[in-house]
Amino acid sequence: MAKFFCPYCNPKYQFISKTNTDKLICGLCGEEMVRQSFFNIRQMVSLIIIIAFLLPLFYSFFILIINRKHFKKDIYQGYNIELIGTIKSM
Repeated sequence: MAKFFCPYCNPKYQFISKTNTDKLICGLCGEEMVRQSFFNIRQMVSLIIIIAFLLPLFYSFFILIINRKHFKKDIYQGYNIELIGTIKSM
């Protein structure tokens, strides 16, 4: 069900009344109720801006975690080769 509101009255004290033609009117001032949209233009723009700033941050952390596993393997293999070389030279 869609939400309706009166743009002129305080939202705390609003109540909805119906006319004979099934139009919704405000019980306080008698103005016709306005349908409230689910998504506002401002909300959509702000969501796009937030995603634009946070997506590179999450992407960099994801790449950092992936590269960290490969980096540890390279260090471990190099350490084994150096350790074997020092043992053989003794």
